[in-house]
Amino acid sequence: MSKLNRRDFLKTIGLGAAALSIPPIEWGCKKTIKKPNIIYILADDLGYGEIGSYGQTKIRTPNIDKLADEGIKFTQHYSGSPVCAPSRCVLLTGKHTGHAYIRANDELSERGDVWHDPNLEGQRPLLPGTETIGTILQKHGYTTGAIGKWGLGGPDSTGQPNKQGFDLFYGYLCQRIAHNYYPTHLWKNGTKDTLEGNEYFFPHQKLPENKDPLDPASYAPYKGKTYSMDRMAEEALQFIRENKDRPFFLYLPFPVPHVSLQVPEDSLKEYEGAFTETPYKGDRGYTPHPKPRAAYAAMITRMDREIGRILDLLNELGLEDNTLVMFTSDNGPTFNGGTDSTFFNSAGPLRGLKTQLYEGGIRVPMIARWPGKIQPGTETGHISAFWDVLPTMADLLGIQAPHDIDGISFLPTLMGQPEKQQEHDYLYWEYLGRQAVRMGDWKAYRAAYDKDIELYNLKNDIAESHNAAAKNPEIMGKIRDILFSARIESGLFPLVRKKRNE
Repeated sequence: MSKLNRRDFLKTIGLGAAALSIPPIEWGCKKTIKKPNIIYILADDLGYGEIGSYGQTKIRTPNIDKLADEGIKFTQHYSGSPVCAPSRCVLLTGKHTGHAYIRANDELSERGDVWHDPNLEGQRPLLPGTETIGTILQKHGYTTGAIGKWGLGGPDSTGQPNKQGFDLFYGYLCQRIAHNYYPTHLWKNGTKDTLEGNEYFFPHQKLPENKDPLDPASYAPYKGKTYSMDRMAEEALQFIRENKDRPFFLYLPFPVPHVSLQVPEDSLKEYEGAFTETPYKGDRGYTPHPKPRAAYAAMITRMDREIGRILDLLNELGLEDNTLVMFTSDNGPTFNGGTDSTFFNSAGPLRGLKTQLYEGGIRVPMIARWPGKIQPGTETGHISAFWDVLPTMADLLGIQAPHDIDGISFLPTLMGQPEKQQEHDYLYWEYLGRQAVRMGDWKAYRAAYDKDIELYNLKNDIAESHNAAAKNPEIMGKIRDILFSARIESGLFPLVRKKRNE
């Protein structure tokens, strides 16, 4: 039988423009529309300048760089927030922090010893009935897995991943517990998976004064036998093998390179003698390390190695051409725990770090690869953000995204059709009373509701070094309107915080 006109056929079965990238259907043949697999890799606190394809020269990331060579690199992609939990909430729900339920890292317990109690796990949970990327893809025939650091609800809470759209969860439910890469356990769905050779210790301590910081033996208490990142990588490989014959969505929020600085010796040796070092003696919530620079670089390179194993497995199983792989980071690079963002030029040319709404805190690397669909070796300046990921996945499947989200699909950009790409009027963030807006080339920042608004033209001032507010009254008027209208007030995370005596 003759081949049906693809565009007309896709319209009759209700599929959108995204489905045009799927191989054609022939009547009487065995060919069928096969839903693409999706792997979304989320590094933790990885800066805009910390991988080779974005300018890094000291840390080796060959597999992520290869991903960029074989796909598309975004140069103006933004995280959902400058810190962990709200960024993940924005990603999964498609709502920016002016509308999202979680807008800051938030411990539910008011006990002063929350950091010391190993039985207190988890941050404020997502509400029951939340529509997430996971729930949406489940409804459309996908097996879903989340492996890594969750941060949106502890054990038995409403935010537990299996209640938020994921058939499988493996990793850390709690962000505090994730400060230790040698924990006593990780979670597999609702059950603790005890890690062999790891004993409980609390990282909220400094190296004792009677310990020699130059003696490797002084750091023995901060190590274990089973490295959590390795276990999570193995679970990811197993998930892919088990689901190779059906469409899957694999969300990989890896904890690297979030501190503490901990990495197995074989990876540390890869950077032996590479940098001058000053031992880090530890601090609140972070373990000490004799070679902090080498440890930090080694953590990223080890994660890159595991990403390479995932890509190799896709090729081995013949899944490469039907799998969209995306890689990014949840926010900008950190400033504590023994890290050295200046030495590594972690934020690249950008101002600011994690917790800040300047570019360095929220602009992140983003790479996407889909052989045969995404043109290799391409780069885009399309302005996009985490809240665009959900509608992009919906567009990919030709389904309707939730009506109450803030995102816009960037599928046309992925498919090399910039003329079809819808643009944002603006992007909006808020965090602990701070606000930021990206509107075209303009970036506005306000440190608090009663502070002056700063304005920068990113086209010629990517470092946000020249405040242009006074010279652009018309732009400032539009920004003020956005700062007011782009949000709804949150009782949990108010923009204006009351003082204790109020």
